[in-house]
Amino acid sequence: MPKLLMAIASLNVPPSVPRSRITGVAGRIFVAGAVTATMAVVGTAASAAPARTMPATMKANITRDLFGTLDDGTKVWRYTITNRHIRTRILTYGGIVQTIEVPDRRGHFTNVALGFATLADYVANNNPGPYFGALIGRYANRIAKGTFTLDGVTYHLPINNDPNSLHGGIDSFDKKVWTPTPGKNHDGDPTLRLDLTSPDGDQGYPGTLHATATYTVTGDSIRIDYRATTDKATIVNLTNHSYFNLAGEGTGDIYGHLMQINANRTTPVDSTLIPTGQIVPVAGTPLDFTKPVAIGDRIRDNFEQLVFGRGYDHNWVLNGSGFRLAARVTEPTSGRVLSMFTDQPGIQFYSGNFLDGTLYGTSGHQYRQGDGFALETQHFPDSPNHPNFPSTVLRPGNTFQTSTVYTFGTTH
Repeated sequence: MPKLLMAIASLNVPPSVPRSRITGVAGRIFVAGAVTATMAVVGTAASAAPARTMPATMKANITRDLFGTLDDGTKVWRYTITNRHIRTRILTYGGIVQTIEVPDRRGHFTNVALGFATLADYVANNNPGPYFGALIGRYANRIAKGTFTLDGVTYHLPINNDPNSLHGGIDSFDKKVWTPTPGKNHDGDPTLRLDLTSPDGDQGYPGTLHATATYTVTGDSIRIDYRATTDKATIVNLTNHSYFNLAGEGTGDIYGHLMQINANRTTPVDSTLIPTGQIVPVAGTPLDFTKPVAIGDRIRDNFEQLVFGRGYDHNWVLNGSGFRLAARVTEPTSGRVLSMFTDQPGIQFYSGNFLDGTLYGTSGHQYRQGDGFALETQHFPDSPNHPNFPSTVLRPGNTFQTSTVYTFGTTH
């Protein structure tokens, strides 16, 4: 058994997290009738300023405050979900995870997620831009030239990452205001359900899609369960685009973080970051993260794939199937560790290559190249145009569903 998979046994995965929710890399389609994305948070409460400890008697809870109002008068709410291990703030705008506060090895809490302080910043700078913390749909990642053919019909999508369509288009899920429903799961953990309906033809995609995202705080993890249904054949690829800096948001680059990805293969891209259709081994290349390697060790190597992406911006083909460990990242100084689990066939590792110093985060600090990393669980980019990739087609009567869990811990 690969060492990375053996590490699952050492992690405290909550009982509510299924280890084999979905099997196989091609099938994420189940009989049902609506699009749902659920994110569970297992963690400890933290304040805006770092705290040393959380009260042992603290009960998990969820609260809300008005984050802002859009130009059309739509209110945007911010929900704060807290337990003894994590505090996270989630917006109804884009389903955005604004902050995640977790402890270091000494018990000091700080925010480890990149994001903006105001709604105006998200509206003006997140798309086009970094997509900080957002739910991505209908199709995460790129579709070549904004075109795909399904059942003999060719569909055209907005070109927003020339010459391709990126993350669902110009007016995509990250710009929508989702309908919230706070609640609790069967274990009494606070949950936040977000619902969205995407009409037929939205951004060029066929079919009316119904989506729900439910965030749950339980223990030391954050979980996202995605589901989707349609009334017409379509394509679906949903993810979350959170960026992390485990040393603390706004503290500098992530090049010293140790990255490990449970993948022996990758899908190489052309100069526009569209997969060539090949699936190749990572061994002997700077894309080999089968053992922990500092992100910055090889990021500036004269290697064609890194030149195309200006760093890491690639899809890895995850080993195995079903619910398994996908990646683990360790920040040596703070001791913080992020372990990610998913049932998806791929994961996109992005090293913040296009952060250029023009954006300022929740701490008021400038974001420069490499100041955060994203790990996006997904089907492969441009899958509709590559028959050898796992299918992203969703048909009426079936349900797309997938889960991702973010577990936070520390090294000793």
